Amino acid sequence: MTERKKVLVTGASSGIGLATARRFAAEGWDVALNARRGDLLKTICAELPAGEHLVCEGDYSDAAVLDAIDDVIARRWGRLDALINCAGVWAVVHSTDTPMHEWRKCFDIMVNGGLGITRVAVRHMGRGGRIVHVTSIHGERAEARASAYSMAKAALNQLCRVLAVELANRGILVNAIAPGFVDTPMSIVDGVNELETEWFRRNYVEGHHLPLRRAGRPEEIAGVALFLAGPDATYITGQVITVDGGLTITF
Repeated sequence: MTERKKVLVTGASSGIGLATARRFAAEGWDVALNARRGDLLKTICAELPAGEHLVCEGDYSDAAVLDAIDDVIARRWGRLDALINCAGVWAVVHSTDTPMHEWRKCFDIMVNGGLGITRVAVRHMGRGGRIVHVTSIHGERAEARASAYSMAKAALNQLCRVLAVELANRGILVNAIAPGFVDTPMSIVDGVNELETEWFRRNYVEGHHLPLRRAGRPEEIAGVALFLAGPDATYITGQVITVDGGLTITF
């Protein structure tokens, strides 16, 4: 019998992370679910197809949480085949006016946390290991009051490139997925779902800026993550795979 593969998914309580956890479990992987809402993770875990799934509650930028994840993977699994880092946090900030301690939150959580969870994952990976960070098209695009989020995502893209070089001799492949508009709870800002606004309809559904004329589904990002973790992606590393319905190819 082929041994089941093991994947750690961050941000697994909602959106892309939840869809990713469900997709990998449906494909026969054992899944370690990480997010801050432990009770919700336990409910999600109980609903997954049968497997040796794990709940790893906590903020992945917290050193104590990283140590706990490290410990449970070592004790329960003894190895890890893939990390899919979907956790993210959005903040509306102004580059020159927002206090630095507020501006830094996105960067400190996503970049420091992303590197921290990567270090944990690599300790348990052998040759053939896969690391995928879910970033954003914001990493290469500019939007007012989004500098903290955009810079954090850009930093994660660059981290993937550097890691791809540094880990190549260990047989570990590292890539990023950069989604565009995706229908997740992060689309809701100040109580308004931007995907349901007149602005979105005018510019992206009826306009010419988004060729597929709709937001993506979390499951569509999860499918790309599964591909990058699978047997058909053995010669892909250091890449940022844009999944945006054509948004970034238009004027």
